Amino acid sequence: MADSIFGIHERALQVRTLRGEVLASNLANADTPNYKARDVDFRQALSAEQDKFSKDTLPMTSTSGKHMSGESLMNTQDFLKYRMPTQPSLDGNTVEAHIEKAQFMENAMQHQATLEFIDSKIQGIRGALKGE
Repeated sequence: MADSIFGIHERALQVRTLRGEVLASNLANADTPNYKARDVDFRQALSAEQDKFSKDTLPMTSTSGKHMSGESLMNTQDFLKYRMPTQPSLDGNTVEAHIEKAQFMENAMQHQATLEFIDSKIQGIRGALKGE
């Protein structure tokens, strides 16, 4: 039911949460020698999730309660990319704090916007159920 109500926004929220964790890890390792900054390719991850759960494909059905579910958890390893630094450092660390902070804040704002969209959908459903 959640897929039909929230559409791709549920998956987008998951990708944004995982991207926030990756960006926070980059900031935490800003002084670690030879640490390579990474980022999640949001468009590629969301596109893969959308393709995986598109309405054109038939859902898998299980014939036994012991079967595994057809939905797999999102794995961001396929979408993690290394960030190319604009200014290479002597210690091999590719984290540029000003870029990471900007990306982190942008992701946080988009995360909040997705949450607000989902909240408005829930409020609309509540209103419809109450007859408002």
